[in-house]
Order: sequence, then structure tokens, then C-alpha cells
Amino acid sequence: MTILIGVLTSLTACAPPRSSHIVIGAKNFTEQVVLGELLAQEIEASGGGKVERRFWLAGSYLCQQALVSNRIDAYVEYTGTALTAILKQPLPQPGTCDETCVHAQVARLYDQRYQVREGPGLGFEDTFAMVVRGDDARRLGLKTISEVTKHPEIARLGVGYEFAERPDGLRGLSAAYGLKFEGPPRTMELGLLYRSLAARQVDIVAGNSTDSAIKALDFVALEDDKHYFPPYEAVPLVRDDSLRRWPQIGIAEQKLAGKVSAEEMRAMNFAVESQHRDAGEVVREFRAKKGL
Repeated sequence: MTILIGVLTSLTACAPPRSSHIVIGAKNFTEQVVLGELLAQEIEASGGGKVERRFWLAGSYLCQQALVSNRIDAYVEYTGTALTAILKQPLPQPGTCDETCVHAQVARLYDQRYQVREGPGLGFEDTFAMVVRGDDARRLGLKTISEVTKHPEIARLGVGYEFAERPDGLRGLSAAYGLKFEGPPRTMELGLLYRSLAARQVDIVAGNSTDSAIKALDFVALEDDKHYFPPYEAVPLVRDDSLRRWPQIGIAEQKLAGKVSAEEMRAMNFAVESQHRDAGEVVREFRAKKGL
């Protein structure tokens, strides 16, 4: 018993101290940094004090671990990613579970398993998108993912590391559409996907619907005509104990609810990625325009 008490005391002493300020996380791509900055600025404006930013965390799994281990208080996730990649739920059959249904499932399971609260949606969805060069789309008449199977010249696929492994990613998509490519997919950091597509090193990539490069580089996002992908509404995930300790987080969530359209998200992504502007400055401008 004495030994057990000693071990427990040692573990308690080694545990990281509870932060005295709010910590907001974000994944490792531009849109996530913009959304993390948006949430952080709104919390500060709501009286939550100086917020610590822990951005560029390497993907959904690391953000989830940081959240449940109390190293961050909140981050913005996408409902389809939360449902399949984090909560390990099967993909909804097309037509059986709409955005509201997925939202309710995610909220219930996060509360039950992790004591994490799903906040109101920010107003837009960022779904996966299969993207080709505009000249190829026009030359081949490509509009949908199904049509890719008729064109063997769309032979080389590029994907991010996470998409290659996650349950709502490459394996399921390939099975749903009967997609076959030349050799294994080329996996790379998200920031390199569109560069590789533009440089003709690959012919099609798994991107995101709000990526600014799609319009800027004359790419085309193909229609998910079989409705394989679930809804991917952007929502804050916040620890219950953090909400109790800092009600300003909840106030900020309510102020941001429904405030960001997909077009506005693309514009902010473009400003940071293509115009090389500071994410904090871009978010401050956006908030000012919205009267926040």
C-alpha cells in the first residue's frame, strides 16, 4: 500500500499543471490556423484574457489527444472527420443522415466519451474534394468523380497522409467509385498537393472544397455524384470543464455561430496562402466587417 501511494504521488507530481489561461489549438494547414485565430480573437474580445495559440498540430489525431489530455481547451473540427476518424463511426449511407443528423451524433458521442462539447456551426462546410487541372477537366469533359474511371489518362493520384489512412478517405472512396490509378498514390504534406498538380507530377489530388488554390490556379473540384463523403461542417470542440471555468469561450462561440460562409473562408485562405498576409491581420479585418 505504501508503494502504491508513493507511485500515485509521483504520477500526480509529474502531471502538467492546469493552465492559467485559455489554450486554442489548430491543425497543420492554413484554414485551421485562420479558424483557430478567429476563435482565439473572439474569446479575447469577449473578456477571456490573453489566449495562447498552439497551432500547426499535426492533424486530427494529435488535436484530439491534446484536447482530451487537457493540453488545449478547444479547436475547430469538421463533423464528418469527427464522426469517422475520431469517433470511429461508420460512414452514413447516402441519404440516411443529413447535416443535422451527423451534428447530433457527434455532439452526443463527444459528450458521452470525452466530456467535450460540440459548439454551434461556424456557417460553412469544408468537404473533401477530388481536384483536377482545369485544362484537363475541359478537355475531357470531367465534372464528376464517376467520370474519372472513363479516362485512364487521369492516372497519378496525390493525397495527404491522413486521407490515405482515415476511414472516410482513400480506401472507401476508391471502393465506392471503382477508382484505379497507376501505381500507389503519392502521399505528401497538404501544402504540396496543389504544387504537384500544377507541376503535372500528379493528375488528381484529394483536396478540400474551401482551398483557395482551386480558383487561383484554375483547378476544378469534381462533384461527389455518389454522395460518398458525409457532411463536414466546421464546429468548435471545447472541454466541458474549460467552458465552466471560462464562460467567455461559450460567449465567443455564440457570436461566431453561422458567421463564416464557404466563400468567405476561401477568401481568407487566399489572403494567407497566396497574398502571404498574416492570419491574425486577416481575421481582424474579417471580424471588423462582421461587426464583431
